[in-house]
Amino acid sequence: MGEFGEYIRLGELGPKQKAEAWQTAIGLQDVDGLKPSPYLLDTAKRHIEGDITIEEVKELIDTYYKSRDSRLSSEDDRTEEADKVSARITELLQEETFSFTPAEYKRIHRRLFQGIFKFAGKYRTYNISKKEWVLDGASVLYNPFENLSETLDYDFAQERKFDYSACSTEESIAHIAAFTAGLWQIHPFGEGNTRTTALFLIKYLRSFGFSISNDLFAAHSWYFRNALVRANYFNRERRIVPDLSYLERFLRNLVLGEQNELKNRYLHISAQSFNPTTSKGQIGTLNVTLEERAVLNCILADAKITQQEIAERIRKSPRTVKRIMASLSERQIIVRKNGKRDGWWEVLV
Repeated sequence: MGEFGEYIRLGELGPKQKAEAWQTAIGLQDVDGLKPSPYLLDTAKRHIEGDITIEEVKELIDTYYKSRDSRLSSEDDRTEEADKVSARITELLQEETFSFTPAEYKRIHRRLFQGIFKFAGKYRTYNISKKEWVLDGASVLYNPFENLSETLDYDFAQERKFDYSACSTEESIAHIAAFTAGLWQIHPFGEGNTRTTALFLIKYLRSFGFSISNDLFAAHSWYFRNALVRANYFNRERRIVPDLSYLERFLRNLVLGEQNELKNRYLHISAQSFNPTTSKGQIGTLNVTLEERAVLNCILADAKITQQEIAERIRKSPRTVKRIMASLSERQIIVRKNGKRDGWWEVLV
């Protein structure tokens, strides 16, 4: 149950919510290898018990580090970041406010990293790459800095158009996974993108009325980040294409309370044999394009899915989907069974 499990077990509404928020906030620091200080843990417990407010928590942490400024090392700087950002995440998780806009995304980043990064709440002005363990040291191709604002505006506009009322919960989760992966790949900030994306996602899911257990981020924040990496990595030479299944598995646990196994070793590009989702894993061995992979994943999720539904789900025109499926059929990667009206699609892998 973590540092604050005792408070969660009590079942008291106030302390329970606070404890879950703190566990999530502290757990999310793992995505950047950050650990909170004992002082932060003690101060958080005082907040959970109702002795102090979250504003007082932030003031105490600020005072604590101001008194240590002359003795800070680079390691202390990272601990200070973990402490301050944890408190700010906890504060934001308790606020029942949300706006589905790029401005809200920027606001969250600014709230989390004000006074920590000079660029808090500002888009980066340079291109980036980052070596990933899960990719054997390779990097995801992040969005170029020149069109960050335009790309974010486009993705948000497309997401607003999507009609979730016409989808099942499972289909909704798959679509949210695709949106979240795309949002993270833009990587608009110099640092802190994953923590910002995670917090934005939690608030977005809450806006749908989903009752989610935030402690999944506390226990599996590193898996969450690696799942975002795998959802955005393409390597034609090694026949590796973006795979949303890992992120979908995480979200199904988060929203539906499923118990899918979340092991980081399953995500490593050199360990595909460990992937428990065999049918989807096999697609990774095929010589298919990114668009074709997206279509195949739709078919695996729903064999009776229509071309129009696929087009809406992967955000392509019906004409494009028709062309892709014709090519897959000609290459005997998919086949139509039982006719047009009452039939279904089968993936031949």
